[in-house]
Amino acid sequence: MPVIDFHLHIMDPANLRPWASHYLQSSSGEEMDYLGQVMASPELLVQMLHDNGVDYGVVLTEISPITTGVISNEAVAEFCDGQEALIPFANINPFMSANLAQELERCVLEMGFKGLKLYPTYQGFYANDNMIYPLYAKAQELGIPVMIHTGSSIFTGARLKYGDPLWIDEVAVDFPELPLIQVHSGRGFWYGRAFFLARLHRNVYMEIAGLPPHKLLGYFPELEKNADRIVFGSDWPGLRSIKANVEAIRSLAISEETKAKILGGNAVRLLGHALPGK
Repeated sequence: MPVIDFHLHIMDPANLRPWASHYLQSSSGEEMDYLGQVMASPELLVQMLHDNGVDYGVVLTEISPITTGVISNEAVAEFCDGQEALIPFANINPFMSANLAQELERCVLEMGFKGLKLYPTYQGFYANDNMIYPLYAKAQELGIPVMIHTGSSIFTGARLKYGDPLWIDEVAVDFPELPLIQVHSGRGFWYGRAFFLARLHRNVYMEIAGLPPHKLLGYFPELEKNADRIVFGSDWPGLRSIKANVEAIRSLAISEETKAKILGGNAVRLLGHALPGK
């Protein structure tokens, strides 16, 4: 079973907000010059992933000029082109696109994106807002998963009220065939809600980027009840070692089967034909 990191960023340091740049440098322990080199080179990123025991990585677009910065869909598509280990996910800022569904279709059919990431707390909308529904409908039609940021954020300008996983409940009911991934699993305020939603809805998943793996059983004491609904993500470069996180999950007091599902098995099911040979 491959190890899949469902949460990687390749933001251009020149296009980052100052506080986001400072956070990446302090949390990763690396100089921004080095991070910039890796985030600018798909070959270096793939080598870094392999050095950390990761076979595939989901690379995220982010169009959040107020809170973090901007890396365009075009830039991410070009970065991942020809790299089997890198799986691009688009971002569509609902306040910066005139036709959301049309833009998502362009990203998937013309640029090769394999999923969509939404940033409610950074871009200022509720996940169940009617204006987002055309995106969900198009994503369900195209057969791609949708990641939705939930929980806390430390970046200036973020509005945490938009990060409550409860807003995803209505979306899960209205789009039962659409895989919905709760990024950060309600980090900080709403661990219980994120866990319950993944238990309640067969199309709702938990993604654990940004959560210290050794604390997972503290956040989710019944974690194994959601063994089929949890995916691993690192949030690189916002951490010091992907390998250490993978090893921490492998050291948890849970079954080997559950570990394999979290580290890759569930992601394989979500990504489907996006992976080579699938």
